[in-house]
Amino acid sequence: MDLTGTYIFDAPRQAVWDALMDPQVIAAILPGCEKMEETGPNNYRAHIKIKVGPVQGNFEATVALSNIQPPHDYHLSVSGKGTPGFVTGEGDLTLEEQDAGKTLLTYKGKATVGGKLAGVGQRLLDSSAKFIVNQGLNALEKEIKVRIVSGGGGGAGVG
Repeated sequence: MDLTGTYIFDAPRQAVWDALMDPQVIAAILPGCEKMEETGPNNYRAHIKIKVGPVQGNFEATVALSNIQPPHDYHLSVSGKGTPGFVTGEGDLTLEEQDAGKTLLTYKGKATVGGKLAGVGQRLLDSSAKFIVNQGLNALEKEIKVRIVSGGGGGAGVG
């Protein structure tokens, strides 16, 4: 499954970058993320509850960031498994400054699913993945605005 797209944030690139590098922010905006903890530099373990159509369950996932070029881009790798199957994926996030203090996020990646999760069908998987990405990006936009208003340091807690 391919995941590609763009999103324009109404915030400067550094503010978007700082939020994308904050594991507490990522845990707060990632739909279904119940816990995220650092296991090493730019490496994390997450507990995520996912529902795709009739299939739902908990995943234990690892997340790793690499090729980090602040405040421009990084490579993301994710691997998770749980009762409904497994998910692996990787991709790249790129930030570009735009006019009027806006930032363009471009993402491009691939994901593979297996087990019961793969049995729901490609169309449902694709639409669910797009929904989850969009929901996360909208939540990130809100979180960045809160951080800007509060002076850049505040943010969401891990749920």
